[in-house]
Amino acid sequence: MMFFTRKLVVLFLFVVSAAIFADAQNWTAEMQVKTKAVGSPMVSPDGKRIIYTVNDAMMTADKSEFITQIWLANTDGTNAFQITFGDKSSTNPKWSPDGNWIAFTSNRNNNRNNLYVLRVGGGEAEALTDLKGSVGNFEWSADGNWIVYTMTDPKTDDEEKNDKGRNDFRYVDENQKMARLYVMPVAKDANGKRESKKLTAENYNVGGFDWSPDGKTIVFNHTKTSIANDWTTSDVSLIDVASGKITVLANTTAAENSPKYSPDGKWIALLVSDNPPRWAQDNKINVVAATGGTPKALTTSFDGQPNIVDWSADGKMIYYIEAKGTKTGLYAIDVTTDKITEFSETTGVFGVTMNAARNMFGIAWQSSISPPEIYVSAVNKLAPVQISRVNADLAKMTMPKTEVIKWKSSDGREIEGLLTYPIGYQTGQKVPMLLNIHGGPAGVF
Repeated sequence: MMFFTRKLVVLFLFVVSAAIFADAQNWTAEMQVKTKAVGSPMVSPDGKRIIYTVNDAMMTADKSEFITQIWLANTDGTNAFQITFGDKSSTNPKWSPDGNWIAFTSNRNNNRNNLYVLRVGGGEAEALTDLKGSVGNFEWSADGNWIVYTMTDPKTDDEEKNDKGRNDFRYVDENQKMARLYVMPVAKDANGKRESKKLTAENYNVGGFDWSPDGKTIVFNHTKTSIANDWTTSDVSLIDVASGKITVLANTTAAENSPKYSPDGKWIALLVSDNPPRWAQDNKINVVAATGGTPKALTTSFDGQPNIVDWSADGKMIYYIEAKGTKTGLYAIDVTTDKITEFSETTGVFGVTMNAARNMFGIAWQSSISPPEIYVSAVNKLAPVQISRVNADLAKMTMPKTEVIKWKSSDGREIEGLLTYPIGYQTGQKVPMLLNIHGGPAGVF
């Protein structure tokens, strides 16, 4: 995982010994490749089940690639099993509001990401789209009748022809493809079809988005192009789904993104960069009325790099995560009092989602001695329950000791790093040292 930070440049120091690779019970490069990555934990609306993804290395005589599949389990940690299969990946699973369906993306058709739905009770997955471009992210409407998604502009006929002929060189930032918003009905029409409607014809690239609770409006952030350096041009707008009318919500010279509706639909939380925006960012959570107006900037977080998870069910707090030195912190900020409360006092790094009822967290967690696994916890009391055990064999291995070390920089700031010892290391023993420095300029890994 990677979390960005402006205030700390974190160095990871690894002390290694040839003995590490000599013992078959210890870590090897092959084991690193075979470590399963987990992600996209989504708890069902009723809080009883969780879906998540497992990414596995496929290494055979004729195949060498990573494949992602979807798993389903009970939130008490029982009955975990795989629900998608095949030689193509299935990713980004999301529950329907009634909890009866799971929508996801898959590249099983011509290597283009399309939308599929799968009934939780069993059966084959049904394709919702068959597009020339690829679906990015998507979201169900609150009533479950619609899905909004982004699709990258499809390749031209010449580009497709060149790809097939392996004449696939590219000039950097030439012929950029834009991601645009589309909305489609979940139910078929009288002709047995689902017709998608393009919502953003304007020549800009759509990033994050969120439905209003009443399903009438979508808030989204967008940049002038899809070029990486143009993140600084990000603004936030609203679109009326029925008419297609777009209204600007936030378009200052700062970068605004990650909009999220409050449960009552009256407010929108968003991230706003420092002004002018720069790569070594210092972001704040802002709250603005859904009808527009002057945003209210909330207190600066520990590291100035909050990532919004969601609003609390009562709309009084906003949950977010961010790097805290060499680990991740989970916080809630009160939108009225500006008070920040930290919920996590743990080692390791993790990602967090909230279910539709906003009463359960889905967590993907790992540390230097514990491989990646999925966990769940109630929102009102953080007490993670382990769900997946896809890396159980790795968890049994002897892991080297790793400790956090700290020192003062030349400007007086405290720097944090990780020092890992060889397995079997004895105090005073001299061993080779490898210094692994993060390249920065503003990151932690």
